[in-house]
Amino acid sequence: MSTILQEKERIDHMLAKYQDELGMLPKGTISEKKVKQSTYFYLKYRKGKKVISKYIPQKDVEKVREQVEKRRHIEAMIRSLQEERAIAEKVLEGQL
Repeated sequence: MSTILQEKERIDHMLAKYQDELGMLPKGTISEKKVKQSTYFYLKYRKGKKVISKYIPQKDVEKVREQVEKRRHIEAMIRSLQEERAIAEKVLEGQL
């Protein structure tokens, strides 16, 4: 088995793993709204054409913020792996 083919299989495995992980992480951004002396946090994301704002209790803000950052990192990794897979596929086509 060629090294390129092994690399493509590794990339496919990692992509599947990252896609599964994305399904468990919240999408969107955290916004804050000040009302008098209080600050309220919301997770905002799109669902179709609608923008959904979901209240985040103060105690959960840091946890949700970490999850949103992790999602951004994983999305970047997926883009990078897709580019690598496209290159591997082109190389494999050239070998046939």
